[in-house]
Amino acid sequence: MKRLLLGLAVACPLAAYAQEPSNLPIGDPLRKDKTVELVLDGINDAATGDLITPKDLAARLAGVRLVFVGESHTSIEYHNVQRRLIEELTAAGRKVFVGLEMYPYTEQAWLDKWSSGELSEDAFLKDSRWYKNWGYHWLYYRDIFTFSRDHKIRMFGVNTPREVVAAVRKKGFANLTPEEAARILSKIDTDSAEHKRLFKAYFSPEDSLHTTGMTDEQFNAMYNAQATWDATMGYNAVQALQKFGDKDTIMVVLIGSGHVAYGLGAERQAKLWFDGNIASVIPMATANDKGEKPVVRASYANFIWGVAPEKASLFPTLGFSTGQKKDDAYPIIAVQPDSIAAKAGFKVGDILVSMDGVALTESETTNRLMSEKRWGDAAEFKVKRGDEEVTLKAYFRRTL
Repeated sequence: MKRLLLGLAVACPLAAYAQEPSNLPIGDPLRKDKTVELVLDGINDAATGDLITPKDLAARLAGVRLVFVGESHTSIEYHNVQRRLIEELTAAGRKVFVGLEMYPYTEQAWLDKWSSGELSEDAFLKDSRWYKNWGYHWLYYRDIFTFSRDHKIRMFGVNTPREVVAAVRKKGFANLTPEEAARILSKIDTDSAEHKRLFKAYFSPEDSLHTTGMTDEQFNAMYNAQATWDATMGYNAVQALQKFGDKDTIMVVLIGSGHVAYGLGAERQAKLWFDGNIASVIPMATANDKGEKPVVRASYANFIWGVAPEKASLFPTLGFSTGQKKDDAYPIIAVQPDSIAAKAGFKVGDILVSMDGVALTESETTNRLMSEKRWGDAAEFKVKRGDEEVTLKAYFRRTL
């Protein structure tokens, strides 16, 4: 649950693992011992084994009111799936709402202004502080947002402010202040052994935040924070659906695949508050980095949508993560191996000073400056390393 910056993923990673998260014998007892075969541009109905089209998928969601759609935040293929599902549901005549991990519920006013057409694109990005609240490149999501606005589809922030989850991770539920405890849901399920197994599987052996070596107390603190995160997103999606929707409305929740997998994350938590039909859709690349087809359990999601593998993200990312801000500066707490940051010479413990001459006192600034970069560009960083100020040059070049 560390602060993630510029593409170093922990909760929903793309890398291969010793224990593949998509191939665990967990979830629905009727499907967990079966596998599905990924087909490029095909959608597998995991319950029946049928290979269906996007139009078919919309039809099969006829009785569903809440659907969680997974994503990898820097995969345009995943976002294309999300947009296509919203389009097909709209074409089928459904009243559609869109729930967004990208924004906490506290930013709802800006989403309402966007949905009503009150804000230009530039004004929305600036006023809603996209690059502070989310940080991933706007163009991954633009088509989803513009389609929703143009078709009068309401969008809802379902996330929680970062400090809420951080407080649970640091202190645990028992040690929260009264003010902090007041922002936590009254019901959060933290007792799923299967979910804990999945959570552990999302850490690669090379990850500096790997669970090996953690005490039980440390792991449980991270897991409880994850459960709090899942619960809040599930709860807020349900509340918006029940308050503003009717019996035919479907809420399409766009969140990281790790929150969707096996129905153990946000879906499991949402069932504490909602007894209607829920479904899950997860896009998945039909081959991994080695060209191998991944093994996927039929319990991984209700519908598994095969998408094209991507050798590199559409826009460059550095590949480091930062800790909490201290004295108007962010320390680097992890550097992804073989990343652009690693090749540029960034080290754990470096303090960000500037990028291309602009002071990096806010993560929003770093994210915004990165959004202006394209493959082939470069950037000059200054970092404080001990008592020295070091200049680093990052070259945004893909490795294929």
